[in-house]
Amino acid sequence: MTRLHVLLRFALGAIFLAGSWDKLLHPAEFAAIIADYRVLSEALVNPAAVLLPWLELVLGLLLVAGRLADGALWLSNLLLWAFWLSLLSARLRGLDVDCGCFSVSAQGGGHMTWYLVRDGLLVVLGLAALLTRGRGPRSFAPRLGA
Repeated sequence: MTRLHVLLRFALGAIFLAGSWDKLLHPAEFAAIIADYRVLSEALVNPAAVLLPWLELVLGLLLVAGRLADGALWLSNLLLWAFWLSLLSARLRGLDVDCGCFSVSAQGGGHMTWYLVRDGLLVVLGLAALLTRGRGPRSFAPRLGA
């Protein structure tokens, strides 16, 4: 494991920790932001608003601590792609939503390009952390057995 990998993993973990905090404290406001994206049914908005911040918190802690890091990296990358694709989908459908990435307070409209660029950079950070694990070309294959 390289120092670069540890630094990238730690940075990604810190970002997930920072992103979870306001959403944990204000789930109703986060639910409203999720609903604005119009990608989940109404029945799934509240469960997502409660579960996503806890998942971000746990992933952030695991990444910073280096525990279960491979699984945390894969899942964090999956979430980063899901978040970025949700933003892109909203933009393509003409929606101007608040990101909800780091704050649940309304920012007003007109920030979609910034959100897409910033979250795109987070996707790159996640992929870089995954690719710098230093396990050789077979590092993406699941390991069976001990």
